[in-house]
Amino acid sequence: MVRMPSAVRLRPLTAPLAGLAILLAAPALADPGKPPLTAQTTQSGGPLDAAQKRVRFDSADLAIEVFPDREQIAGVATLRFTTTATTDRLVIDLDRNLPVSAVAIDGVDLKPGAWRNPEGRMTIMLPRRIAKGGKVAARITYAGTPHVAVRAPWDGGFVWSRTPAGQPWVATAVQMEGCDLFWPCIDYPTYEPDSIDLHITVPKGLKAPSNGKFMGVTTLPDGRTTWNWRALDPTLYGIALNVGPYEEISGSYKSRFGNVIPMSYWYLPGEKAQAEALFAEFAPTLDFYESIVGPYPWANQKVGVVETPHKGMEHQTINAYGNAYAKTVNGFDDLFQHEFGHEWFANQLTASNWDDFWLHEGFTAYMQPLYGRWREGDGRYTAMMLAARAGIQAKSPLVTGTPQSAEDVYEKAPGRGGDIYTRGEWTLHTLRNLIGDAAFARLLRLEVYGREDPRPGNFRPQFRTTPEFIAYVNQVTGKDYRWFFDVYLYQAALPRLVQTRTADTLTLRWQVPGNTRFPLPVEVEVDGQTRIVPMPGGTATLTVPAGAHVVIDPMARILMQSDQVDAFQAWRAAQPPRN
Repeated sequence: MVRMPSAVRLRPLTAPLAGLAILLAAPALADPGKPPLTAQTTQSGGPLDAAQKRVRFDSADLAIEVFPDREQIAGVATLRFTTTATTDRLVIDLDRNLPVSAVAIDGVDLKPGAWRNPEGRMTIMLPRRIAKGGKVAARITYAGTPHVAVRAPWDGGFVWSRTPAGQPWVATAVQMEGCDLFWPCIDYPTYEPDSIDLHITVPKGLKAPSNGKFMGVTTLPDGRTTWNWRALDPTLYGIALNVGPYEEISGSYKSRFGNVIPMSYWYLPGEKAQAEALFAEFAPTLDFYESIVGPYPWANQKVGVVETPHKGMEHQTINAYGNAYAKTVNGFDDLFQHEFGHEWFANQLTASNWDDFWLHEGFTAYMQPLYGRWREGDGRYTAMMLAARAGIQAKSPLVTGTPQSAEDVYEKAPGRGGDIYTRGEWTLHTLRNLIGDAAFARLLRLEVYGREDPRPGNFRPQFRTTPEFIAYVNQVTGKDYRWFFDVYLYQAALPRLVQTRTADTLTLRWQVPGNTRFPLPVEVEVDGQTRIVPMPGGTATLTVPAGAHVVIDPMARILMQSDQVDAFQAWRAAQPPRN
């Protein structure tokens, strides 16, 4: 997310959804934050129910019809599970604003009363107990008025909008509240299914680009169309609906790994010149990520981007783009570049729990100055790093070591929602300068692919935790860097470098929470000559000529407490709000 301010069946939505459409209410104007959500539904990645721990989510087939005029949806979801322990029920997350009208288990309809969904976590009592290793399929028919995002993408939900020409323009963004805002799922990061088939029906004249590989479009007798897609190994919040009168630019990219990757951009009519300019950024951005990190993970599906009425989101193979083709001094579209980076850091590498949210945002944020360096050199890199430094709040640790929901991380802990980007990237910047480019490159490949020799077809998606990342750092360096991460990730305060100068002596001492060991070396420039000063015990004493000009960390290689940044942040906080 952008940092805050078997054979496939092609089928239309037929009788079940047509009947539900008749039951839906009259048109309503979009009302942000309505209908309200339960506490359960807002907690994406919250504690699992015991019954959810007894199944593996294998696949989903989602048939969803979108009704822009009345801002409602109707769906039939078929979910397939394998039991990991004997169970007599299924527990599935679905916003209660989308009432369920029918449930079938393995093709047999259940009687009303066999399921209930009072708070957005639906319990379905099975007709029989299913032993460990058994298979079960649940078909859930539902419809209603989905929650409207207050401020997408930072608040989840639907965005019901209109194009400049007055046509419907609809999008979803559900990272913070989760997949259950519009389809039944187990809303926890590690419960990604192997595949999801999507069949999205929209009014005549509209299109519905979505996740994965395009499997064809079906035109219904009344002019409605059903857009069919198949997504492999999708993230849960990465599934997205996009509806509008889109035009498309497409092409292909010959990867440095030898494979050919299809690319598409769906944009609003009247923007062809801007769309072509953005599309021209796809290939070099892809080349950067493949050269610095490794193979594009979804080459057998597509690189996809769609223009949306919200800022942006890393929807897998269909990245949301709402940056209005903005320009920056860095020479590339930073919104597109950031969201595309999440194909590696969020979709290929997925945090096992939201406590490790920084693994998504910190890495992707750091890919931006690295892209500047790749394009223009160290000057651009340093400028971009320094521009991000003033945003670090250092009020909460980046990682707590305990399970967290997305909301816990992004909204409840002071400063943490922004620091997972800025402090995350500065932690990686400091780490790269400490261990060197070669070790950092090995670390990226192990972290993202689980191997140092990734090639198209020889890797799978990876779930990751912060301790696993630290273990990879230790593996590639042959050293124990727990001291480094104990401070940068697990403490709120930044390390402070205390400087004492008397006559011809300069003493440096690291001050960190708990006064623990922190042997981070420091560059010191004395009268234009730079040297690296080891700090084995967290302190060092240098002899410098009296009157010599001394600059500590002249290339800003280290994330540390800064009096001038603190003063700037205090001044900024004291300014009156702008009208």
